[in-house]
Order: sequence, then C-alpha cells, then structure tokens
Amino acid sequence: MTLRIISAEMIEFEGEVDMVTLPGALGSFQVLKNHAALIAALKQGTLSYVQGAEASSREILGGVADIKDNVISVCIY
Repeated sequence: MTLRIISAEMIEFEGEVDMVTLPGALGSFQVLKNHAALIAALKQGTLSYVQGAEASSREILGGVADIKDNVISVCIY
C-alpha cells in the first residue's frame, strides 16, 4: 500500500509500506493492506510505518488521515 505524508510545505514522504500506525483522536490505530475506507482526525503523537524490515517514525502535532484503496494520505501540521 502507498503512504503519503503531506505537510503545508511539501510531500514529506511517499512510498510503499506494509503497516502504518497513526495517533487517532480516539486512540492509536494500525492500517494494514485492504483496510476499509476511513477518514480520521489525528492528534499529537507518533506516526510510524514499516517498509519491509525497516521501521520509521516521526512526531506530528495533529492532522487528518484519508484511507482508501490501499492509499493512506496523511495531512499533518
């Protein structure tokens, strides 16, 4: 599945990932391949993702996530 991390200034990341963990407003949640369509508000916390054997993460202040057809678009601030 494709992850796009977008800030006001630029696309910070775009690539294929195996799993994404997001800090949802109602609690953290994971997204795997073929996840149901979803729009979620994000709160301050850690956004993390796994590409093969490599895990990466970054802190965010909040934002919104749009998940549809194995594309996860995360607009952050």
